[in-house]
Amino acid sequence: MIRSMTGFGRMEGVAAGKRILVEMKSLNHRYLEISLRMPAALAVLEMEIKKRIGERYTRGKFEVSVRLENGGGSEAPPALNLPLARQYHSLLTQLRRELGIPGEVTLEMMAGFRDLFVSGEGEEDIPALWEGLEKVLVQTMEKLTAMRNAEGESLGRDLTERMGTVERLVQGIARRSPEVVLEYRQRLADRVRELTAGMVVDESRLHQEVAVLAEKSDITEEVVRMNSHLGQFRNFMTAEEAVGRKMDFLIQEMNREVNTIGAKSQDGEIARLVIEIKSELAKLREQIQNVE
Repeated sequence: MIRSMTGFGRMEGVAAGKRILVEMKSLNHRYLEISLRMPAALAVLEMEIKKRIGERYTRGKFEVSVRLENGGGSEAPPALNLPLARQYHSLLTQLRRELGIPGEVTLEMMAGFRDLFVSGEGEEDIPALWEGLEKVLVQTMEKLTAMRNAEGESLGRDLTERMGTVERLVQGIARRSPEVVLEYRQRLADRVRELTAGMVVDESRLHQEVAVLAEKSDITEEVVRMNSHLGQFRNFMTAEEAVGRKMDFLIQEMNREVNTIGAKSQDGEIARLVIEIKSELAKLREQIQNVE
């Protein structure tokens, strides 16, 4: 099934006497990219959280926020890491002297170091917190996935409709191609008769000219490959794995075939059909950018 890369989920739970809130938003992206905001006390769990997300999704830009609050519903009051603050002040003072930078080390400068402010409640029970956080994370991903699936259904309907349009246009080209050769033969014969004042046309020479045109304008291979690509595209629509990149590649291949058809044919009707196909393929490729 088609899955969108756009979604949002928010869930909360309790672990080790703490209230855990997880928010997750995903947008379209060529690869998997995870941006995580969380309390410093939970920094040790960052890789584990990203691992869980990576096990579930293959593409998308994820913005994940994890909040940790005490039982009363407010965040734990921060405390100042004075030893670290003294080290920063000493280093900045040394840097100012070494480089001859005017001015003094100010409070505004020191406030920029976020790691000077730590949780005021001491060390957290990481194993207990992770047990609760993992459950909330899974619930959040389930909610986000449900939204991505719903968006994917809408995308799938649009893709199916547009691919049907492309198929009909390709069939139109296939039907028109033999008619182009016949029309050329008739025009050539009429022109020869006109130039020779009604003399008998050399049929063998006429057949040669028509054969040359037929060979140059033959688009059978391109039409066959287009139909093959369209069949593969429809198979991807029901695949369980992520297919966005494969679909994008197929659209590129179809564009190449259509460009070749346009270059080979000198017929106005086929040229019109080629333009319509390219327009639909451009819309398809735009939609596919949001398919996982």
